[in-house]
Amino acid sequence: MNKSYINGVGCISAQNTFGTDFLDEFMINDSLNVLFAMQPSYKEVIPPAAIRRMAKGVKMGIYASNSALKEANCTVPDAIITGTGMGCVEDSEKFLKGIIDNKEQFLTPTSFIQSTHNTVGAQIALGMQCKGYNFTYVNGAVSFESALLDAKLQLENQEANSILVGGIDETSEHTLSLYKLINLLKNDEDRPFTILDSNSKGVVFGEGASFFVLENKPTDNSYAVIENIAMINQLNEDEVEGFIKQFLEANKLDSNDIDVVVLGNNGDNQYDHFYNSPKTLFNAIPQVYYKHLCGEFNTASTFGFWVAAKILKNQFIPEVLLMNNMPSKEYEYILLYNQYCGKDHSLILLKNVKK
Repeated sequence: MNKSYINGVGCISAQNTFGTDFLDEFMINDSLNVLFAMQPSYKEVIPPAAIRRMAKGVKMGIYASNSALKEANCTVPDAIITGTGMGCVEDSEKFLKGIIDNKEQFLTPTSFIQSTHNTVGAQIALGMQCKGYNFTYVNGAVSFESALLDAKLQLENQEANSILVGGIDETSEHTLSLYKLINLLKNDEDRPFTILDSNSKGVVFGEGASFFVLENKPTDNSYAVIENIAMINQLNEDEVEGFIKQFLEANKLDSNDIDVVVLGNNGDNQYDHFYNSPKTLFNAIPQVYYKHLCGEFNTASTFGFWVAAKILKNQFIPEVLLMNNMPSKEYEYILLYNQYCGKDHSLILLKNVKK
C-alpha cells in the first residue's frame, strides 16, 4: 500500500507565513478578538484584472495552493480536495444584502456564483486547467481532516499520484457580529485575550488558507508521512484519553512513542478542558499550541498541520509555540488533537520521512 507524503506546503495566516522561514517573525496582539490574515502580493500569481473581482478567501486559496505546488515541483495535480467551514462568506453576505436592498428584484448573479463553498477549489482548478477529481468538504471543524482523509485513501489505493489538499476560511463583518451576539467571540471587556490561562468564554477568531501537495513518493523536499487520521463527532471529556489510546494502538504505538503533541487550545474556558487529558498523557514531551498565532476558525487545524509538518522537517520547535519546557530531541512522531465547542474531535498522526 502506498504512503502519503507531504511534499509541498503553502500557508497564509495572521502571521507572515509566506515570506519568511518557520515563524522567524511573529506578532501577538492580545487586545484583538479577530486576527485578520496578512495579505501577500497577489499579482505574481493572479492576473491584476481578476484580483479585484475575487473574494479574499479565493485569493488566499489560490496563493497558498500555488506556493505548495511550486515547492513540490508539481505543475498540475491529479486531484484537488478542499475543506471549508463557512466558504466564501463575504460574497454570501453581499448577495443576501442585495436581495434585501433590491427587494428581491434585479439581482446580479455574480456574488451568488462566487459565494458557493466550492468556489475556491473551482478557481484553483480553472487557473491551472486541472480537469481531475475536485471535491469540497463542508464538515464543520473537521472539514480539512475530511479532505485529508479522502486524499490519503486515494493515494494509498493508487487512484492518484499527486493531490492538492487544503483548508480555507475567511471572516466577514456581519457574520462576526452574529458570533459576538451568541458569545462565540471574546467580549471586549475580557482583554487581554490569552489562551493558556483564559477565564472567559468565546474565542479570538481568525482566518487563513493552507494547502499541501500530497504524493505517493517521497522527494528530497518531503516534510512528513501522514500515518493516520481519525474523527469523531462527540466525546465526553473522560472519553478523550481512551479515544487517543485506541487510535495509537490501531497504529501499533503507545503514548511513549509520540515525540511532540500539537493541541488546539483556543482560550474558551467552556471547552478547553477537553485538552487536559492529552496534556496529562503527554506530560513528558513538548506540547505545542498555535491558535494564539492564527485565531480560531473551522479550518484552523490546517495551521496546526502546517506547524507539525515544519517541526518534523526542521527538527525544531520555535519557542512561541511551546506550552511547556521540555528538552528537545529528535522528533519522529507528532500527534495532533483538535476539537471545537466540544465537538468534531480529530487526531492526525505524522511521521518523520527519514525514519
